[in-house]
Amino acid sequence: MILGILQARVSSSRLPGKVLKPLLGEPMLARQIERLQRSTRLDQLVVATSDQHEDDAIATLCAKLDVPCFRGPLDDVLLRFHLAAQPFNPSQIVRLTGDCPLADSALIDELIALHLAGGYDYSSNCWDPSYPDGLDAEILNAATLEQLVERAHTPTQREHVTYYIRQHEAQFKIGKLARQPSLAHLRWTVDEPADFALIEQIYQRLYPSNPTFATDDILALLAREPQLATLNTQHQRNEGLASSLAKENHS
Repeated sequence: MILGILQARVSSSRLPGKVLKPLLGEPMLARQIERLQRSTRLDQLVVATSDQHEDDAIATLCAKLDVPCFRGPLDDVLLRFHLAAQPFNPSQIVRLTGDCPLADSALIDELIALHLAGGYDYSSNCWDPSYPDGLDAEILNAATLEQLVERAHTPTQREHVTYYIRQHEAQFKIGKLARQPSLAHLRWTVDEPADFALIEQIYQRLYPSNPTFATDDILALLAREPQLATLNTQHQRNEGLASSLAKENHS
C-alpha cells in the first residue's frame, strides 16, 4: 500500500501557528488535507506531528477530520516519519509537508505512477525545481526509508527527512519528475506572512465557486492578476534547509 505522511507542527520561527491559521474559515492544514484526499493513488494519509504540548491542537484537528495522527520527536523528523509509517506497513511512502495548502493531488498521482513504472528507490518532483515551490512531493520505498534511518546521522539529515539521498545520489536509483516550461519562480508554500497573504487571496478568488480548483486554475488567475504573484517574491526556496545547514556548520 502507498502511504502519504504529512509532516506538520505548530512551532515555526517565521510564522508561528501557520498550519492552523484560518483559511476561509478552516485551518490551513485542513484545507491541505482536503486537497490531498482527492488523490487516487494514495491508499492512506496520516499526519505526523510532534509529541510536544503545543502540537495538541493538530492532534485535535486530525481527530475532528477523522485522519490518523502520529506523534513523535520534534527535531528528529526522520525518526518520526519512520515510526508513523510502521503501523501501516506500506510498500511506498509519499512525503508531504504541512506548509503547502495548494497541494496538487493529480501531480502527486503522476509522481507515484512515475516511481512505480521506473522501479525507483526514491522519486521527487523537486530534485531540480521546475514546479511552483509548494507543490513539492517525494516518494520512497519502505526499504529506502529503512536505509535512511540507519545511515543518516547529522542533525540536518534527521530534520530534513530525505536530505541524505541528495548528498549520496549514487547510492539510490532516483526518479525525477519535471515540467517545461519551468514554474520554479512561483512561490506557493507558506513560511512567511507574505506567503499566507498570497494563499489567502488565491483561496478567496477560486474556492467559493470551485472548491476543487487545480494548478491550471491558479495559473489562469495569476495570468489575469499578475500582481498577486509579487506578494511574496522577496523570499527564497528552501530557506529552512539553508538555516539548518548554517546552524550545523557553526556548531
